[in-house]
Amino acid sequence: MSTATATRTSTRAIREPAISRGTAMLIMAVFTVYFLLPLWWLLVASSKDTGDILTTNPLLFSDFRLFENVAALFTYRDGIYLRWLGNSLLYAGVGGAIATILAAMAGYALAKYRFPGRELVFNVVLGGVLVPATALALPLFLLFSEVQLTNTIWAVLLPSIVSPFGVYLARIFAAGAVPDELLEASRLDGAGEVRTFFTVSIRLMTPALVTMFLFQFVAIWNNFFLPLIMLRSEEFFPVVYGLYGWNNQLNQLPELRGLVLIGALLSVIPLIITFLLLQRFWRNGLGAGALK
Repeated sequence: MSTATATRTSTRAIREPAISRGTAMLIMAVFTVYFLLPLWWLLVASSKDTGDILTTNPLLFSDFRLFENVAALFTYRDGIYLRWLGNSLLYAGVGGAIATILAAMAGYALAKYRFPGRELVFNVVLGGVLVPATALALPLFLLFSEVQLTNTIWAVLLPSIVSPFGVYLARIFAAGAVPDELLEASRLDGAGEVRTFFTVSIRLMTPALVTMFLFQFVAIWNNFFLPLIMLRSEEFFPVVYGLYGWNNQLNQLPELRGLVLIGALLSVIPLIITFLLLQRFWRNGLGAGALK
């Protein structure tokens, strides 16, 4: 092969990756703008007076009143929004944590223990993954009505601690990330099954646990239909359902428009903070796997 031919081949090989990278960056930039534009609009609208929301450019700031709007939201009706926000943190935080632990234990047991009916149990769990949550809302309401638990915190919290997808993910991850030899070594050292799980296995399953918690946290935080049929008293409302109630009153109370917007903006912040705090566990888990 001549020098000129080799040079043309090398130039073409360099140009093609550059074009591929440019195309990929363009696609990612378009989707980034697509996903961030509504959030930008929400931030801009939350900083405006109620009268400016519909009369000014929706993507440009005008009279910046963000902090005044936040203060008005927190003081409206004796701070009912803060109560809703606390309820959402309770439902999503406690429900997500308990659901993660239960799913991790169930998935670990299905992956590492041999017992009759194991595959049947796993298939039932897979069936639970395929059933939409809205289809279970009415049966849950009837069950909770029988035990007089509707319109209570338990009506939202108890269904939130069950995560069939978490069980499925935990089994798949535990089967590959927790070596059987390590469990045998732990048993030879005298550790019981519970101690082995909480001191050895659960550390190796950290990336899966974080993923399960984030999925469950977001699902509970955004859950709307279950509180809709279970709750009647405002003091038990999560923030999503509370803002929905305010939004339905806009025709009678137009001043609620600004409160709904600033409330929606603040309701996103806990999700962002949770993701930023937990993403390091993904990096640590991937790094540990690479070192193996």
